[in-house]
Amino acid sequence: MSNLSNREFKTELFEQFARVSQALSSGKRLELLELLAQGERSVDALTQLTGMTAANTSQHLQQLRKAGLVASRKDGLFVIYRIAGGGVVRLLMALREVAENNLAEVERLIKSFLSKKDNLEPVSADELRKLARRGAVTVVDVRPPEEYAAGHLPGALNLPLPQLAKHLHKLPANREIVAYCRGPYCLLSYDAVEMLRAKGRKARRLAEGYPEWQSAGLPVDRSPPESAR
Repeated sequence: MSNLSNREFKTELFEQFARVSQALSSGKRLELLELLAQGERSVDALTQLTGMTAANTSQHLQQLRKAGLVASRKDGLFVIYRIAGGGVVRLLMALREVAENNLAEVERLIKSFLSKKDNLEPVSADELRKLARRGAVTVVDVRPPEEYAAGHLPGALNLPLPQLAKHLHKLPANREIVAYCRGPYCLLSYDAVEMLRAKGRKARRLAEGYPEWQSAGLPVDRSPPESAR
């Protein structure tokens, strides 16, 4: 390796970089990374969440692992996967930004589908922190309990979407509700805000999700949901 010429070095280096881009060249693998950005998951859990077969899920995870994007550990008979560092989240954010700015199809999908669900300006992380300090909002994490327990915004209540309507009476009626989930295109937060407004509550969604909040170096909490304490 030390005998490489300058040209051979550059060629080999960019070939290694290309391994990462090849691992990202599947929508299903990107979906797996989004899920793993919430916390560790077993192959079985990822299979259920994505609707893929166990064999396909394992194959995709192996490609991500070979590219250094995920890591794994054994837990008894189960293999548990996790995202390989905050740099992977930042890579996904950069990929999303490039696609939003350069692909007309992405813009069309957002306008035709998501804008119908919520055409109001979402809450930025900075705005949410200011509102939370004043006690002006109730922050609701609508992800599943295991994702909430792996990490969440400080002070956020865990009310997964199927439970939100049932527990709505427990939320202060005079406060705006800010819902968040896995990322800016996570439909859980869109559906939560849509339902809350239909119930007459003032509600908005966080512009980003938990992974982006954590990647920005903002404070996070890892206490379990109230029901698990």
